[in-house]
Amino acid sequence: MTLRSPETSADPSIIQDGSGPREPPHVVPEGDPDREDPVAVSMGELRKSGWYWGNMSVGEAKERLQDSPEGTFLVRDSSHTDYLLTISVKTSAGPTNLRIEYREGKFRLDSVVCVRSRLKQFDSVVHLIQYYVLLSKNKKLESETLPNRTVHLWLVKPLYTSTPSLQHLCRMTVNQYTAKVNELPLPTRLKGYITEYRYQVEVLYLGFCQHTCPSLRCGGILGGSHN
Repeated sequence: MTLRSPETSADPSIIQDGSGPREPPHVVPEGDPDREDPVAVSMGELRKSGWYWGNMSVGEAKERLQDSPEGTFLVRDSSHTDYLLTISVKTSAGPTNLRIEYREGKFRLDSVVCVRSRLKQFDSVVHLIQYYVLLSKNKKLESETLPNRTVHLWLVKPLYTSTPSLQHLCRMTVNQYTAKVNELPLPTRLKGYITEYRYQVEVLYLGFCQHTCPSLRCGGILGGSHN
């Protein structure tokens, strides 16, 4: 995917398209009062990911990513009051920022008007990130800035707030191999632990996890967090 680098503004994380913000990020759906708020559910998943940095300024994100390889990214709270979250990512032109828009119960990347309707929409932020990580997986990182201030933007490796637990890494490995977790010969509580985070965002440590608990043989390690 590509990203048009923003012009300098009061908030460097804002990609300006002249139209202004479309909608506040957090709109509680009307209807069934027992229905879980999709934003709250999505934020719960995001906090489990290990690469949500919470309240972080543009400058702090840039400092964290400055010496990282291209494609390294993190998710933080947006400094724009009308948006909930921002992806900060290291590109060939340096760290840059892209807001996540929440509209009509769906998350998508913020973009210029002419392409907004073509962007995929997702039920959760982690699902959105996973889609673009997998999209970037087999693409070669570009090292040169393209014409008209456009650069390639690949999401390759998340920047973790701390080293992920072995249980979490094994959970992602299980999700990488199967979507039928409930059919696995595992205790019910382990299945619950795996399914509460259904994603498989590629991580730097995944090779270590697969070496430690290859294929689906994660039961012992996963069980360690539930004793």
